[in-house]
Amino acid sequence: MTDNKRVAKDIMSGLLLAATTISVYFIFRDYVAPHVAKLIDPDRAKHDQNRLKAQQNLARIQKSRDKSKVANDEFADDEVPEDSPSTVRVEDLILNEYESQVALEVVAPEDIPVGFDDIGGLDEIIEEVREAIIYPLTMPQLYSHGGTLLSAPSGVLLYGPPGCGKTMLAKAVAHESGASFINLHISTLTEKWYGDSNKLVRAVFSLALKLQPAIIFIDEIDAVLGTRRSGEHEASGMVKAEFMTLWDGLTSTNSLGQPARIMVLGATNRINDIDDAILRRMPKKFPVPLPGKDQRRRILELVLADTKRDPEFDLEYIAMVTEGMSGSELKEACRDAAMVPMREAIRNQKAAGKSIKKLDPNTVRGLRTNDFFGRKGGAPSLAADSRPSSVRPEAAMSEREIYEVETETEDVLS
Repeated sequence: MTDNKRVAKDIMSGLLLAATTISVYFIFRDYVAPHVAKLIDPDRAKHDQNRLKAQQNLARIQKSRDKSKVANDEFADDEVPEDSPSTVRVEDLILNEYESQVALEVVAPEDIPVGFDDIGGLDEIIEEVREAIIYPLTMPQLYSHGGTLLSAPSGVLLYGPPGCGKTMLAKAVAHESGASFINLHISTLTEKWYGDSNKLVRAVFSLALKLQPAIIFIDEIDAVLGTRRSGEHEASGMVKAEFMTLWDGLTSTNSLGQPARIMVLGATNRINDIDDAILRRMPKKFPVPLPGKDQRRRILELVLADTKRDPEFDLEYIAMVTEGMSGSELKEACRDAAMVPMREAIRNQKAAGKSIKKLDPNTVRGLRTNDFFGRKGGAPSLAADSRPSSVRPEAAMSEREIYEVETETEDVLS
């Protein structure tokens, strides 16, 4: 009888010890561990927030992919290899804290309002980008007969003078391709802790591998991957070395021998400042020069598409006299010219003793050729001597009048 009581007592003690251990475990996990983690990792809350935002962003990317699949029924899912990451829903991917931070830079195609039709004067480059980059990257089954020779290049560089449309072309690629577009910023790779920048670089490529087909875009790539020098900071050199090492790893293939569908897209106006090893990894290079006459005419047509114009407006002449101007400079010239009719309408409204707030926009005259030869910041926006006598004004506005009208115009528009 005594032995039975002892056994029962031992069993009760064991059960009590087990219950106590389990209770302590759950208390430590749910209440103590989070506070300890905050003390050890002060950025834990930020990482959790980044992870939540990353999942929401990837869910939007998946919706875009679903819409794209519905619109392109000829490329059925059964054509995609079973082991391809693209068969996995992106919002279900498990991301570490570094991948979650990079996932915030993934851009959904519908968030970019720029397409190839919005770019003027780069038709040849756009066509080659479609045929040699976008199609092999997003539809590799069309190029399977050529093996790896017809696969998308691992790196593409857009270079040329500032304001010629390099970044705009990259935006259009992101919008038109439907591939996961990682818009990589310098600040994303910059961390205060030693070695974290290298881990972020690794996360960029590991995330791209999970989201493939993927495009990693680096604007002003010369600032991130410039020429390595002996006096360079150790952390900067390590980031470049890590980037190049992982970049070469893009040649890894899946079980079917197909290369990873990942491409690095860079844009710069200082190609000579890029490291030679980086240029070697970007075999496809597209020069984006200053627009010629036909290209300028196309840019002007796009910029002035929604602008009210005078019946005698000479678009061909404006395209001829704007030689040497970049696309962004043409846009600013059109902006300044479009303000001239508005200035005149405001002056006429004031001369009539009426409030400019009651000005009817429909009464503002259309844009004239002569409006491009006004004054911009105290200097002519276009060469005054280049205009024919038929479009030269008899009298120009004074700088004081221009300042007053511009101020009033800004008040009205605001």
